[in-house]
Amino acid sequence: MLSVVEIADLVTRGELDPVAVVEDALERIAGDADLNAIMITNGERAIARARAGVSGRLAGVPLLVKDLIDVAGLRITYGSKIYADHIAAATAPCVRAHEAEGAIVVATTTCDEFAWGVGGQNPHWGDTGNPHRPGRIAGGSSSGNAAALAVGMGALAVGTDTGGSVRIPAAACGVVGLKTPFGAISTEGVFPLVPALDTIGPMARTVADCALAWSVLTGEPVPEPSLEGKRIGKLTRLPSLGEPEPAAHDPRSDALPGEPVELPVPESDVWPVFYAGAADSHRETYPRRAADYGPAISAKLVRAVRTKPEAAQRAAAAMAAWQASAAHDPPVDVIVSPTLGLAELPAIETPEEEFRLDFSAYARPFNFLGWPSIAIGDTQLAARDTRTLLEAALAWPPGG
Repeated sequence: MLSVVEIADLVTRGELDPVAVVEDALERIAGDADLNAIMITNGERAIARARAGVSGRLAGVPLLVKDLIDVAGLRITYGSKIYADHIAAATAPCVRAHEAEGAIVVATTTCDEFAWGVGGQNPHWGDTGNPHRPGRIAGGSSSGNAAALAVGMGALAVGTDTGGSVRIPAAACGVVGLKTPFGAISTEGVFPLVPALDTIGPMARTVADCALAWSVLTGEPVPEPSLEGKRIGKLTRLPSLGEPEPAAHDPRSDALPGEPVELPVPESDVWPVFYAGAADSHRETYPRRAADYGPAISAKLVRAVRTKPEAAQRAAAAMAAWQASAAHDPPVDVIVSPTLGLAELPAIETPEEEFRLDFSAYARPFNFLGWPSIAIGDTQLAARDTRTLLEAALAWPPGG
């Protein structure tokens, strides 16, 4: 399977027909349909676009788009029953940016209902299979992106990350997922989960491909690989965010490079920020259409709508103070950890409530802190700015 960089280079030099690239992606989509990674195949439009000619840094690259992000003229359900017949009127800016550089949307991909889940389990549209671990979860919520990338249904994908939704499935399926800092990329045309935490993130099979997509999305130049002069810390203890956390020590962290570090701890519960934001996102349809929600998200919304405004305000203040504390503590440039909070992937039939908190424990602190972080399989790197992060990730040794 060719990388994004390879495809764009060959197409630009006239050595690879973009129609052939698209046809290959569509054949893989049809051949691995049992993974349930794809929502809508955009075959005719994709081939027509390839035949018309494409140019740019992503020329001919087959692009996958999470079923939470609008693509004009396609049915975008947001992983829900409520929007099962919704046809997007316009394309989200994050997708348009890719298309402007020559990428071709070949399909939309499955996700957890309204992107509020970490397992890739959807009661309305079915669970996403893990191509490397049959019978195990693919991770979520950008599950279809990760599974599809792993088998070559596309070379690049656009996902969202509010509590690990790009990084968790990337780790579970053995690909790469970049969570960008809060506010760095427009979320217009994307169904909100928690507007104060929602981010857009590219997913691909290599760090270099994610770095190129980040450059396309932000207008920033692609960083050069470099670990020189960077102080590396390995995360040994997870901060409490106000809910039960896994055991403080994870033996997997012992083998990671770097000096042991801990993140500062928020002074009080920050979860009300998440729940209040989610309640606002669903105010028009919940509880009015409660019967049309799946059981997992319904249980979360029951809690969300009970969140008091005062609790959300206190949590927002605690989150801001925590972010300020973490701006200099710990005194390292890059933090490395496992991506997944569990060494083994849960079975696909396991209810999400049984693994959600533990499974996402390494990912979610960086959503609340607003830091960029990247999953290179089950290794997560985080830093205070994206350029530092990508310099380190591009130079990170395979399996390191």
